[in-house]
Amino acid sequence: MGEAALSRRLPTEDETAIASEAIARLGKALTRDGKLPLSVSADSQEVRIELPSSIGEVMLEVLAHIARGEMVTVVPYGSVLSTQQAADLLNVSRPFLTKLLEAGDIDFHKVGSHRRIKAQDLLRYKDRRDRARSDALRDLQRLGQEFEAG
Repeated sequence: MGEAALSRRLPTEDETAIASEAIARLGKALTRDGKLPLSVSADSQEVRIELPSSIGEVMLEVLAHIARGEMVTVVPYGSVLSTQQAADLLNVSRPFLTKLLEAGDIDFHKVGSHRRIKAQDLLRYKDRRDRARSDALRDLQRLGQEFEAG
């Protein structure tokens, strides 16, 4: 694995093309109940496996992000993040994240002098933030329609 992981760089054109092709092929392979049958050849042996729909959906979602040329980071729900990792996941600066932590918007704990954030607490904040943004956008759209109609 000589290349840097996609969590540290954008995918190349070749990688986005391969991801797009994989989505198309895997999407056609989905069974009626959403399972994803796979077969892999290694050392002249073929291994077949049928992934449940929950795992197949995750795989297709990761491939979709790569196909769009986006970096991908997989964060286990129970992991603990540094402030830089948490800021990167929220797409904000580390100082801005620190302000959120100190304001009590996101739970955290300290290890020595370093702040640590549980992934589930960060994801809970992100969900609240995204819902608030969607609600505000919906309200703006409604006001715009009322303004045009009135």
